[in-house]
Amino acid sequence: MPHYRAPVDDTLFLLNDVLGFHNRDNLAGFADASPDVVEAVLREGAKLAEEVLAPVNRAGDLEGCRREPDGSVRTPTGFKAAYDAYAQGGWMGLAVPEAFGGQGLPHTINTAMQEFASGANLALGMYPGLTQGAMAALLVHGTEEQKALYLPKMVEGAWTGTMNLTEPHCGTDLGLLKTKAVPNGDGSYSLTGTKIFISAGEHDLAENIVHLVIARIEGAPAGTKGISLFVVPKFLVNPDGSLGARNGVSCGSLEHKMGIHGNATCVMNYDGATGWLVGQENRGLNAMFVMMNEARLAVGVQGLGQSEVAYQNAVAYAKERLQGRALTGAKAPHKAADPILVHPDVRRTLMQIRAFNESARALMLWTALQADILHRSEDAKERQTADDHLGLLTPVVKGVLTDRGFANAVDAQQLFGGHGYIEEWGMSQFVRDARIAMIYEGANGIQAMDLIGRKLPKDGGRAMMTFLGEVQTFLKDHGEDPAMAPFTQPLQAGLNDLQGAVIWLMQNAFSKPDNAGAGATDFMHLFGLVALGYMWARIAKAAQVRNAESASPRWESKLTTGRFFMERMLPETGLRLARIKAGAETTMALADEAF
Repeated sequence: MPHYRAPVDDTLFLLNDVLGFHNRDNLAGFADASPDVVEAVLREGAKLAEEVLAPVNRAGDLEGCRREPDGSVRTPTGFKAAYDAYAQGGWMGLAVPEAFGGQGLPHTINTAMQEFASGANLALGMYPGLTQGAMAALLVHGTEEQKALYLPKMVEGAWTGTMNLTEPHCGTDLGLLKTKAVPNGDGSYSLTGTKIFISAGEHDLAENIVHLVIARIEGAPAGTKGISLFVVPKFLVNPDGSLGARNGVSCGSLEHKMGIHGNATCVMNYDGATGWLVGQENRGLNAMFVMMNEARLAVGVQGLGQSEVAYQNAVAYAKERLQGRALTGAKAPHKAADPILVHPDVRRTLMQIRAFNESARALMLWTALQADILHRSEDAKERQTADDHLGLLTPVVKGVLTDRGFANAVDAQQLFGGHGYIEEWGMSQFVRDARIAMIYEGANGIQAMDLIGRKLPKDGGRAMMTFLGEVQTFLKDHGEDPAMAPFTQPLQAGLNDLQGAVIWLMQNAFSKPDNAGAGATDFMHLFGLVALGYMWARIAKAAQVRNAESASPRWESKLTTGRFFMERMLPETGLRLARIKAGAETTMALADEAF
């Protein structure tokens, strides 16, 4: 039976020692997030993830969701009770302002909790995760009346939220959407159209579902410039907050999916459904991007969560499975064979996953901290730097963490041999669940194109120059420290490769845009490797300080894992750079009919 243990101690180390989380009392809500409060919150969150969410993960995969003849959807056995425990514990509104019933804690803490929930039960964790994204969009772009009407119930967990973008004929190219909105003359609109792939679109976990839907108002311009955003509740809401009549929105069918079977992925039909404009007319994508960017970061967290749970189960199996003898002689001579953990290739696989997970967690929390700075700082320059970071790193977090998260789940499954291919061991579910994260909220190839085509040149490359400058400053500050040499020297080489890629693209991509397209995924992963390497350098410095204060195998293990990353994983930047410099000639050379 698969198991999961939330990485609380590692998360606390990253917050306290690496990222300086508790040195941010200038930010609203951080004074209330003292070290003891944060630890108490995360340990309670871990308990919920381990004891409530994880036990129904496999059952949810086996049973899945079921659409009833009346269009209602039943979630798997145990999901309702687990969701109620999540909602009643106040986890939905962890980072929502107290004015709407939330706890007002930093988004960084909520991000850590999202990892715990994703690792324990990805399909179930998506229901509150999507709700939190919808609340974020309403907080920024909703009217005061909309926020007062919807947010308290969503914070309570009595209502959940969704985002409705994709249609049968259009996915990423939202300018092609056909869902239309007709003014009713009373400030509301009548929406008609069909949306597909809508996660948590219909279910029995909450009494109401608040859909955020993009549509085109009659007469609006074609393309993305004519898209508006609407809030469309499953049940209409009376002025006093009570539920009224059923709205004209329904689940037409459930998608039959490779994974996340416990999450209801719906075809949603809008048949004259009543909705209200969120934000400005024809500026819907601006409003929806709040939710989309929140979702992209959350999806990166999902990739990490699946990588972590797959790693934990692979380690447990490697310690117990007996097969062969160690190359250097029997390690368990009293047994018929040695545990497979003694074999170098098994350890290589586990070390790759472990080294990724620890640095990816740091990158995730560092980026979440920038979101807190952006929304809570009173310093305009600090906010701009944080905004630059989020714009630049969001596609990297989404693309790299989900690509590697899936690959790591596959590698962990491989350690089980034939048992990994058998359902009851649970590894197959981790692989199947992790696969979707590379696809939704913008497929990873599109994340790479967004990074290289929009985020990299934005504001004259200011965000990238800031990132390069920060890493270079760290290297300068620690370059003379012999203890840091195993980390600073490889990081410098990786940084040189990243700078080389940026320069090559500047010289070769403007005149031949296909060069950018052909090298986009390699650039995203090159950038990701350097960002993860920078995290490892910061982790190593903090671990050295802790080890000097009180020597412990924990810190030695962390330093060894970091050196493994620097020696065996970071050098991949050279390969990525070589691919980028190869350009697009052979990629684009074949005639279409040759395929």
